[in-house]
Amino acid sequence: MTTIRLTAAQAMVKYLAAQLNEDGEPFLAGIWAIFGHGNVAGIGEALHAERDRFRTWRGHNEQTMCHAAIAYAKQSGRRRAMAVTSSIGPGATNMVTAAALAHVNRLPLLMIPGDVFANRGPDPVLQQVEDWGDGTVSVNDCFRPVTRYFDRITRPEQLLTALPRAFRVMTDPAECGPVCLSFCQDVQAEAFDWPERFFAPKVWRTRRPQPDPVELDAVTEMLKAAKRPVIVAGGGVHYAGATEALRHFAEAHRIPVVESQAGKSALPWDHALNFGPVGVTGAASANAVCAEADLVLGVGTRFQDFTTGSWTVFRNPARRLVSLNVAAYDAMKHGAEPLCCDALAGLEALSDALGDHGFARPDARLKAEWFAAVDPLTDAPEGNDALPTDQQVIGAVQRASGPDTVVMCAAGTMPGELHKLWKAPRPGAYHMEYGYSCMGYEIAGAIGIKMAEPGRDVVCMLGDGSYMMANSELATAAMLGLDLTVVITDNRGYGCINRLQIGTGGAEFNNLLDHSHHVNASNIDFAAHAAAMGAAAVHVGSINELEEALARARQASGPFVVVIDTDPYPSTPDGGHWWDVAVPEVSERSQVREKREAYEAQIRARALN
Repeated sequence: MTTIRLTAAQAMVKYLAAQLNEDGEPFLAGIWAIFGHGNVAGIGEALHAERDRFRTWRGHNEQTMCHAAIAYAKQSGRRRAMAVTSSIGPGATNMVTAAALAHVNRLPLLMIPGDVFANRGPDPVLQQVEDWGDGTVSVNDCFRPVTRYFDRITRPEQLLTALPRAFRVMTDPAECGPVCLSFCQDVQAEAFDWPERFFAPKVWRTRRPQPDPVELDAVTEMLKAAKRPVIVAGGGVHYAGATEALRHFAEAHRIPVVESQAGKSALPWDHALNFGPVGVTGAASANAVCAEADLVLGVGTRFQDFTTGSWTVFRNPARRLVSLNVAAYDAMKHGAEPLCCDALAGLEALSDALGDHGFARPDARLKAEWFAAVDPLTDAPEGNDALPTDQQVIGAVQRASGPDTVVMCAAGTMPGELHKLWKAPRPGAYHMEYGYSCMGYEIAGAIGIKMAEPGRDVVCMLGDGSYMMANSELATAAMLGLDLTVVITDNRGYGCINRLQIGTGGAEFNNLLDHSHHVNASNIDFAAHAAAMGAAAVHVGSINELEEALARARQASGPFVVVIDTDPYPSTPDGGHWWDVAVPEVSERSQVREKREAYEAQIRARALN
């Protein structure tokens, strides 16, 4: 056996660069890195040696570097991914939130934090958190509950098994999620005689599990017995490359489709069978179809509470639930009849089994009435000096968008409004991180999207709260020369949660900046701040000025930031659904007591559903 002598870090980087996807591309596009004493000497030296073959990018925060990597994987349909490395201690724990985000969204991410010395010579090392009852524990054990695979590398040769396991998880359609290889810093620098064959290029193919014949027969019979079925399209439709299969299935059998946040854009917005977004932030058309459905066919959805209206959207007492999902865990939720398989394979097999069986066409007036109700909300105001609404901002961005536009967001007011109002013309035109709804994902996520699809027009929409949470990667976007547009709606605080506070009977408190304890009033110049980080930036005073700025953004080079002041109170009054947010049983406020009575009525109604 021919061997090559390398340090453990050198061997890891050499292996990472040799892993390919089924299209022959490197599965890992590269690695984001912030160096510290836990990774600069070992991993840093190894990355420098392979810098022309395995790209390294530098960010400004470990969490947001992970967000960029996650967005890249999501926009790539999980066919490609990125790695992130950090030092020991705070650099590592900064990544834990992002690990949870990737876990919830079933997205591949390889995290390689430095760890304590395996030999324990300098114990305790700088930044080491000591466990008085377990000498094997470090802060990196925080990754265990938020990763799909965790390993601590305490000897070089452990990489011979750990690395293939990591890639198996990241490329497995059912187990896909984040991986953490906690790499002891002394081991990174230790040498070993590695088999040369370990570094031979390897292709990782995404398997397409086929449906079980018994499950397929059972679901087929359930569908044939149904009168008013509905399809709930989730993110798995996109990851499986099944958008065309979904369209053919819906058309062949005349079944209406509704979309979760992750599933939105599975069908073009104007497709006759796309009845729009479902659930808490859903369209009246979609929720009406779901309320009457006697069979709910979830395709690639986790049935999150926003999708199901905390399990009150599907109100037909005769309704039955079917879950077509590649993960058995998701396929069995809430007593669903499972069809555990790949979404594309499952839809094709189910369509063949149904043959020419079809259903009565859904009432097209539901869609027409929905758009008649909400389209005026997105129009530019005429002769109105009031602050613009988020709906009007969305309308301006929509009018400025084109067929190659990808709109993206993650948290706050915009996810709900975009879910209801954005008209996605094609699959992949809508990128929403709402599984974890993580503030601060937005700007870093826009970077990842642009890196995944450089030819797309990427528009990042976020509020001032999310911008303040994590804006540093705007400087990275400027440094990398990435053309993307950032629209900041400044409603002076957390407007979304302020409305929820009011909606549950609470007094406005600690959400909007004016309702928070302060000595000096907040007065942040977001445009000046963005410009200071290298972006072209402008503050606009109206929707008309916003549209003019968006036109300039399409011609700009590098990140272009537009800031507009908005009203924190209005939200789209139409559509939507109840969401289970517990209201206090005891309160001095009559408003809270009234909301508690309404809450208990909803709980009783759900119990009967």
